Amino acid sequence: MNRIPTDKFTGRHNFSKLQRDEKMPNLLAVQLDSYNEFVQMGVKPEERALQGIESVFQTIFPIESTRGNLIMEYISYKTGEPKYGIEECQERSLTYSAPLKVKLRLVVKEEPEGATDKEMMIRDIQEQEVYLGELPMITAKGTFLINGAERVIVSQLHRSPGVFFSDEIHPNGRRLFRSRIIPYRGSWVEFTTDINNILYVHIDRKRKQPATMLLRALGFQTNEEIIALFHETEKVKIPKAGTKKYQALEEDLEGRILAADVFRPDEEEAFGKAGTVIDALLRESLLTAGVKEIKLVAAGEVTLNEPSVILNTLRKDPTTNQDEGLRRFYSLLRPGDPPNEEVARALFERLFFNDKRYDLAEVGRYKMNRRLALDVDPKTTTLTPADFLAIIHEMIGLFLGTADIDDIDHFGNRRIRSVGELLANQFSVGLSRMARIIKERMNLADKEKPISPADLVNARTVSAVIQSFFGSSQLSQFMDQTNPLSELTHKRRLSALGPGGLHRDRAGFEVRDVHYTHYGRMCPIETPEGPNIGLIASLATHARINSFGFIESPYRKVNKGVVSNRSDYLTADQEDVVTIAQANAAVDTKGKFTSSRVLTRHRGEYPMTKPADIDYMDVSPKQIVSAAASLIPFLEHDDANRALMGCNMQRQAVPLLRTDSPVVGTGMEKKIAIDSGAVVVAEANGVVENATADTVVIRYDDPDAVKTGSLFDQGGLVEYRLRKFKRSNQDTCYNQKPLVEPGQVVKKGQPIADGPCTQNGELALGKNLLVAFMPWGGYNFEDAILCSERLVKQDIYTSLHIEAFELQVRDTKRGVEEVTREIPNVGEEALAYLDEDGVIVPGARVKAGDIMVGKVTPKGETELSPEEKLLRAIFGEKAGDVKDASLKAPPGMDGIVVNVRVFSRQDRTTRSKKEEKRQLDALRRRRDRNMGKVNALAGERLEELFTGHTAHHIIDAQTGEVLLKSGRKFTKAVLAEMDYNAIHWGLPLVKDEQQDARIRSVFEAAARERERLDVEYEKNCERTLRGDELPPGVVKLVKVYVARRRRLSVGDKMAGRHGNKGVVSKIMAEE
Repeated sequence: MNRIPTDKFTGRHNFSKLQRDEKMPNLLAVQLDSYNEFVQMGVKPEERALQGIESVFQTIFPIESTRGNLIMEYISYKTGEPKYGIEECQERSLTYSAPLKVKLRLVVKEEPEGATDKEMMIRDIQEQEVYLGELPMITAKGTFLINGAERVIVSQLHRSPGVFFSDEIHPNGRRLFRSRIIPYRGSWVEFTTDINNILYVHIDRKRKQPATMLLRALGFQTNEEIIALFHETEKVKIPKAGTKKYQALEEDLEGRILAADVFRPDEEEAFGKAGTVIDALLRESLLTAGVKEIKLVAAGEVTLNEPSVILNTLRKDPTTNQDEGLRRFYSLLRPGDPPNEEVARALFERLFFNDKRYDLAEVGRYKMNRRLALDVDPKTTTLTPADFLAIIHEMIGLFLGTADIDDIDHFGNRRIRSVGELLANQFSVGLSRMARIIKERMNLADKEKPISPADLVNARTVSAVIQSFFGSSQLSQFMDQTNPLSELTHKRRLSALGPGGLHRDRAGFEVRDVHYTHYGRMCPIETPEGPNIGLIASLATHARINSFGFIESPYRKVNKGVVSNRSDYLTADQEDVVTIAQANAAVDTKGKFTSSRVLTRHRGEYPMTKPADIDYMDVSPKQIVSAAASLIPFLEHDDANRALMGCNMQRQAVPLLRTDSPVVGTGMEKKIAIDSGAVVVAEANGVVENATADTVVIRYDDPDAVKTGSLFDQGGLVEYRLRKFKRSNQDTCYNQKPLVEPGQVVKKGQPIADGPCTQNGELALGKNLLVAFMPWGGYNFEDAILCSERLVKQDIYTSLHIEAFELQVRDTKRGVEEVTREIPNVGEEALAYLDEDGVIVPGARVKAGDIMVGKVTPKGETELSPEEKLLRAIFGEKAGDVKDASLKAPPGMDGIVVNVRVFSRQDRTTRSKKEEKRQLDALRRRRDRNMGKVNALAGERLEELFTGHTAHHIIDAQTGEVLLKSGRKFTKAVLAEMDYNAIHWGLPLVKDEQQDARIRSVFEAAARERERLDVEYEKNCERTLRGDELPPGVVKLVKVYVARRRRLSVGDKMAGRHGNKGVVSKIMAEE
């Protein structure tokens, strides 16, 4: 009997028949990779690829003034360090962002005196680094912190740029064809046929024009040229009258079509126009006019059953040459303006052939070349005459039945716009506005006054657009943070809605339906119920997005019936031409299929195929579904509608106080827990040095195998800070707790700390309960559920929720508001839990109506009531000048204060002074602790490197005294007495040059780290003393976090993983 594999960390047995699962990509890669390609952090400016920010800058610059005397050029950009850390941004309601700085060069030119030609000379060149605003940065978990709240940029699923062919049925039964060229940016071009078989062109949905008019504008001027482009032609010599050939030609000519104009020998005007059908009268003229040769459309090219679309269109076309074609188009696009040949030509060029105005993008060019079998340079992102000709050829092919229309729901025609691309588009909009302002300022600039790049740039235009996108775009969403699965699913979501996408009211059934190309790319199960069904979906587990934005799925290569270990990622287009076997198809130990016929997939068909004809094989049965669906055991036995509900309801599970991983899992629990960021894992093999409730310290065996985030990582000692009782976006509790003990040996990838909804590094959304399906006096009728009181007593379904309450202290017209214990008409009992500044203390129990922060606000002079007059007489003026504006607990509140944060400008209350001193002490202690670690690690490492080596003269840097003579060996006793900081490091230290370089690198790394710690300490101290950044008009901000324990109660929703859901109707006594 085969041994059952067991996970060494979780102890879970694996009963899978397939033990060869493909390694799954990081589930957050869709967000992280896209953003990293956009910013290209850590890449030298000269090595950056032409994508993201770099591409936008290269496209917009250089900017030139109208006179040409000022030119601004782009050199490079860089992003600085974020001013605040992630946790600080969350607490202070700030945006986690980094400053974006761009280096610009301004070239100032002038015309030399007395010069007759217009050649300008360079007078001055200035280079300057200009601040362009703050760029929101992505966190390691794939989110953005905007005003303290975590947000997700949802990937958009939209129609790819390129050309698409479709058809429709006219009411008279005739089939009409349509083709659209969809650019990434620019004018839409549409070709349509009508019931008279005439081909029309529409530009930007304007009035239709014959398509041949567009060809004339492109430079194909005469009917002869246009006919030759689409039809075979033949030259026919006119024989002498009376011969047999003459008689045969006489019979054959009628009904044929002229392919070129025919002229009499002595006349300039044609009597037979190209495209004309030869009738009896024209035949006589042709035979008797003395013409020696005529050009005809080849026999069989056009018949009565298959009339020529091009010839019909030519007959409809009122233009005869390029100039007329250009003028007609100019009148169409600019009605009212008198058409001028040069202006018309410039407009036409600008419309389709200027990369500033028209952009297919690389993906559009790739699709055009692939669909039309063209060989245009992939870097050409504008249209070419060859594109128009190929499209018209394809339209003729559709008309003749030799070409096929496109399926717009095919994943070869739909692509993903992920966060990097969406941001690049917004950046381009902002930079274009900025370029317009720069140009205006250039034109208004005084020639005599010196000017710099900073004088011309208005940074607010770019940052305003980016800020608006993150704050109000349909694709920038407040993250669903109920549990780790809901976070992960939100980041992997695909939406067909949003700007440039579909609208739920107008989307039909076809676009929502499951398509065969979704296999392995988009989950066919997970989608919302309701109006968004099919428009919002989730990326499949193994899928990835390629450089063009198309979704790829992995498949194992099959060679001559033998399955190899090589995996290829295929797009939907590439998959259409291959035959693919299922992942569970039976194969022997050598990889050969055991059956003579195997169930396979080809396009939308499922044929039984010989092994020799199979090209690929699925890598895993899980590759079809999303992360949420992959958590449902025995998914294949579930009804699709119920599985859909199961996926959606897992995301609604609230983190419990005591977690419980499922008895029956699918193997995805660990992967999801780790990739979501809820679980902390060891980055390499090592030993746990220390483990407390909020930190885990590991000494890694190989210091080079792990990056600690600091410059000095020689010791391999890494501290992981755990998140304790933090509030999530949905008010659930985010808490991490260690899984390891000091001295424990850890392996790479081993979970070292659990997060919310996890147990031993596995996702644990619910509880393993004993469930009975039986009637109980009608209490569990339909979707009602009965529960035992034991679930409440033992806190089995108890969860913790943290609510944040905020109070702003403002500077009003009547005076400054004040946080204080001195509140009018409030007894001492109500102030029991407030400190001397009037703020509730952590640990206090809060109930409905309790004061959490005492605040008084000045009130205007009003007519006093007798009671108020009495109060004034007793307590003096103060009592009547202010009114109570305290922060009180809302109705239904019952919880415990877990944290209080006070942010203020330079205020000098007792509390703020104490808080300031406490913060400065904490900063100093942290700096000293880290310095001690650096010095200890450096000492250990230097001792290792020095020991046993022969010294040069070791000299004291201050006094010049010889500390160790040349030729002496370094021993532990010698090194114990040596102060490394006193040594003159500018001279050689040991005889071995390579060892000397190693010693020097360790010392320099330690010096850099000490300097970094000092700079960080000074920066934090300055920030603490300066006060907090608060919104305008706000003097102080108090945040109170209250934790509430919620037990299972009547009305709560409960559900299983298979879509079985219900509402608790009664909690039964245990007996």
